[in-house]
Amino acid sequence: MNSFITFALLSLLLALNSNPPYASGRNHPDDTNACRVTRYSRCIKNACSVTQNQQLCFRTIWPFAIVAKNNSSKRARASVAVTITDTKQILRLLLKTRSSAVGKRERVALSDCRELFVDSLGNLYKSLALLRKLDADEFQQQMSDLATWLSSALTDEDTCLDGFEETSIRSSTVRMIRRRATRCMQLCSNALAILSKLAYDGL
Repeated sequence: MNSFITFALLSLLLALNSNPPYASGRNHPDDTNACRVTRYSRCIKNACSVTQNQQLCFRTIWPFAIVAKNNSSKRARASVAVTITDTKQILRLLLKTRSSAVGKRERVALSDCRELFVDSLGNLYKSLALLRKLDADEFQQQMSDLATWLSSALTDEDTCLDGFEETSIRSSTVRMIRRRATRCMQLCSNALAILSKLAYDGL
C-alpha cells in the first residue's frame, strides 16, 4: 500500500491534541490583528503537524487561517476544499491531454486516470458537503463516512499513479500528470490526517 495511504489511515488512530495556550491583552488594533494572524498561523501549524506533508499543508491551508481561526472543523473543510481545487485542475489537464498521448499504454493510463479522478472528485464533494453540516449528535457516524470517502478518494488517486508505472518516462505528458496526481494525493492525505484530529478534538 502506498505510504501516503498508509500514513493517512494510521493517523486516524492517533490521539494528538497539543493546542498551545495563548496570552491575551489589550493592544493597538494593528498589533491585535498581527497577533491574531500569528496565533491562527500557529493553529494551522498545529493542525498540519499530524500530516505527512507538513510544508504543503501549511502553505495551502494558511490562506484560510483567519477564517478557520482555531476551529478544527473549518480547517478540515479548508483541507478538503484545496484538494478539490487541485483535483479539478488535474481533470482539466487530463481532458486536454486526451489526444496528446502517443502510446497505447499512455492512452489507457490517461483514460483510466480520468475516470478515477472523476470518482475521487465526487467523494471529495460529498466530504465537503458533510463537513458543512456537522452535528454533535451524529458526529461519530459523520466522521466514519468522511473517513470512508476521503480514503476512497486517496485510493483512486494512488491507482491512477499505478497505471503510469509501465508508461514511458520520457513522455512530458506522463511526467506532468504524475506530478499533479502526486500533489493531489499529498493534499488528500493531509485532509485525511486533519480529519483524524477533528475526530479526536470533537466539535
